[in-house]
Amino acid sequence: MKAHRHQQIVSLLVQTQSMTTDELAAALAVSKETVRRDLSELQRQGKIQRSHGCARAIRRDNHSNESPFQARLKSHYVRKADIARHALTWIDEGMTLALDASSTCWLLARQLPDIAITVFTNSHLACVELAKREHITVMSSGGKLMREFGYYVNPALVSQLKDQEIDLFIFSCEGIDNRGVMWDSSTHNANYKSLLLKRASQSLLLLDKSKFNRSSEARIGLIDEVTHLISDVEPEPIL
Repeated sequence: MKAHRHQQIVSLLVQTQSMTTDELAAALAVSKETVRRDLSELQRQGKIQRSHGCARAIRRDNHSNESPFQARLKSHYVRKADIARHALTWIDEGMTLALDASSTCWLLARQLPDIAITVFTNSHLACVELAKREHITVMSSGGKLMREFGYYVNPALVSQLKDQEIDLFIFSCEGIDNRGVMWDSSTHNANYKSLLLKRASQSLLLLDKSKFNRSSEARIGLIDEVTHLISDVEPEPIL
C-alpha cells in the first residue's frame, strides 16, 4: 500500500513538476500527515526534493534542475560570503588548492589574498577572478565551457589529475540528506567533486543552512569523507 502510494506521488510530481502537501493529500485521498511521512521517506531515498512547502520529482539528466550561476549567486549571498571568509583561515602560502564551480567558492576566490598558491578549478568564473592575482598560479580543468552554469566539463579529468597533488579541496554542494549523503544538481559537477574529494589530502565543505536535509539529482559521496565543514548553523544529527 505504501509502496504504491509512493509510486503515485512520484508520478504526480513528474507530471505536474511540483505540488503542495495539501494538493497531494487531496489527490491521494489521505491525510496531510501521511503525505508528509511519505515525502520525508522519498526525500531520504533521493527521489524527490522539498522546499517552501512544495515537493518536486528529481530528474536524473545532467541539467534538468540545475540553476544558472547568477541565480545561485543571488541565493543566500551574504551567508555564502561570510562562510567563504571563514575558509580563508585554512589557506597558507605554498598550498595547492582545488575549488569547485559553486557560487560560494567563487566568493572565496574573490577574497583570496595575492599570495603564492596554486589553484586548480573547473570554474570559468573563478579562473577569470584569479587571473587578476599576480602571485596565484591558476590551473583550469579545461574542456567544454558550459556558459550558463559557469564551469568546464572535461572527460579527461582523471588523467589530468593523475600526477597533481592537491593539499586542500574546497567545495559546496546542492544538499546533504539526513543519511549524510551529499548531492549535486549536475552529474558533471558531482563527478568532479567526487574525484577531487578522493584525490585531495584534506577537504573543506562550505554549506549554508538551506542545504541541510536536501537531496538532488547526482550523488557526490558521504559527509564522512569530508575533513571539515564550515556552515552558518550546526548540522542536525545524521540518522
